[in-house]
Amino acid sequence: MPSNSDLKKAGLKTTLPRLKILRILENSSVRHMTAEDVYKTLLDSGEEIGLATVYRVLTQFETARLVIRHNFEGGRSVFELNDEGHHDHIVCSECGEVFEFCDRTIEERQRWVSDQAGFVLDGHSLYLYGACEGMRKSGKCSINKRKLPTILSKAGRD
Repeated sequence: MPSNSDLKKAGLKTTLPRLKILRILENSSVRHMTAEDVYKTLLDSGEEIGLATVYRVLTQFETARLVIRHNFEGGRSVFELNDEGHHDHIVCSECGEVFEFCDRTIEERQRWVSDQAGFVLDGHSLYLYGACEGMRKSGKCSINKRKLPTILSKAGRD
């Protein structure tokens, strides 16, 4: 998890808006947040930090590699703290839930394909889209009511 010292290492001053936004990202039960989600959380806690500042700080955090920006289908960018651990994402196109997973077989296959093509990978992203079980069966996301397979972890909206 990024910390105050990570701000300094990244060449960013530890300003109050940066610290507050970093704390929101660290303490949120929602792992993937839009700039608007961060802004709303600030407003709900009585903070007077503008939306433009939130966007600017998140972009600075992205440049400093403190957060990762994802552009899932739907055109909205979401940000997650860069915990240095690689994972891929499954996104419900209906309710917006985001699940993280890591599968060794998929990772090995991607490395093999890269090797065969003569590439040295710098990184990759895998996004899978579909409808979660709750949306398919009842039109309501019921993901909180069932146990996920061990390779998946819920990281969406609550």
